[in-house]
Amino acid sequence: MKKRMALYKKYEEIINYLIVGVLTTIVSLGSYYLVVLTLLNPNHAFELQIANVFSWVCAVTFAYITNRKFVFKSKNQNKKKEIISFVSSRIFTLLMDMAIMFITVTVFKMNDKIAKLIVQVVVTVMNYFLSKWFVFRRNNR
Repeated sequence: MKKRMALYKKYEEIINYLIVGVLTTIVSLGSYYLVVLTLLNPNHAFELQIANVFSWVCAVTFAYITNRKFVFKSKNQNKKKEIISFVSSRIFTLLMDMAIMFITVTVFKMNDKIAKLIVQVVVTVMNYFLSKWFVFRRNNR
């Protein structure tokens, strides 16, 4: 049991990030699927991007709160700067997300739901490194 706890402590940040990442992905996919199944048509390029941005806003809001508290355990008193850094890094990955979705769905005619799953994996990995290196740096914790 002690070895498991030591192993968990060693990889706590990554394990917590993966858990929060899965939950964030559920928020992102759930909100995306909700709007494309009820309001928007993903076969129209503009509506596809609206659905994508909507899911992004839901996911980023959830991700900031959970990453700050449970993953990186930030104690940074300058929350405004931290939020700006967090949102800026997520805007970068949103643009990456949108480009990949456009290329896979609009250009290559891939199923939008499969493309979204693939994009989520790429974006989740990129978000971890941006959060660790730029948003919640060690000196902010």
